[in-house]
Amino acid sequence: MINGLNRPIKLGRISYTNAWPIFHHFDPSTLPFEAEMISDMPATLNRNLKAGEIDMAAISSYAYGISSESYYLLPNLSVSAFGRVQSILLFLKSPLEQVIHGKIALTTTSATSVNLLKIIMEKFYGGKPTYEDAEPSLDKMLENADAALLIGDHAIRASWTDHGYRVLDLGEIWNVWTGHWMTFALWAVHKETAHQYPEAIVSIYEELLESKRKSTLDLNPLVAKAMSQIGGTSAYWNNYFSQLCHDFGPDQMAGLKLYFQYAKELGLMDGEIELLELPRPHVIDNLSNRR
Repeated sequence: MINGLNRPIKLGRISYTNAWPIFHHFDPSTLPFEAEMISDMPATLNRNLKAGEIDMAAISSYAYGISSESYYLLPNLSVSAFGRVQSILLFLKSPLEQVIHGKIALTTTSATSVNLLKIIMEKFYGGKPTYEDAEPSLDKMLENADAALLIGDHAIRASWTDHGYRVLDLGEIWNVWTGHWMTFALWAVHKETAHQYPEAIVSIYEELLESKRKSTLDLNPLVAKAMSQIGGTSAYWNNYFSQLCHDFGPDQMAGLKLYFQYAKELGLMDGEIELLELPRPHVIDNLSNRR
């Protein structure tokens, strides 16, 4: 037992391939305490972390921003891209000139991408479309809409089909207009949990970093798993994983701060956003003693 830990630490894992490099080599059963991993869509993990049903998770950057006062960031972990991300895609049934004032069907599985789309449509293109939530099925989404936003593996599979729609990559559009990185997901932990069980949280964090390191050194296990579970070619998945960045340094933070600024300007979020990183265990102990 670590520091009086008498229950499992619950960790939320994004089920999409874009987060696989952080989790692929992470095995909760090897930890010297009980930990439970819950795999789900980003939107579900966002809600569960906010509700305190899980202790730490990979969540949408937007979800972190609107609840940042409750969380610490796990340093140097993210899902980011400098340009094309290949899994945050807008499928256009109508010309773009019509889409920006038309109707767009939105996936219900994410928050960062939905609000990134609103920034692109309204701030970059000067449009004001209407939005409707929809389950992530491209054909059904486009029955009564001019365009449809899909993310993650739903977007990847749809991009492989011969549907004839124009496809816009939101990561690429963001980069062209701003010159910045776009960070889609962050790893966060409840401050209360970090204060209560600092050694356990840091142990999990270090194991996630080690998983990322191993994935970076050798993409082959990830590529083989993706081909087996989703399809596609080795060339596609090697390119896909190579384009993603799972670090979170000054460049990624600068892009995220700009995203938050634009979201505030459009009224998509308000309040001050704290980007506080997880302190080391002895620092957490000091913080806890002051409470």
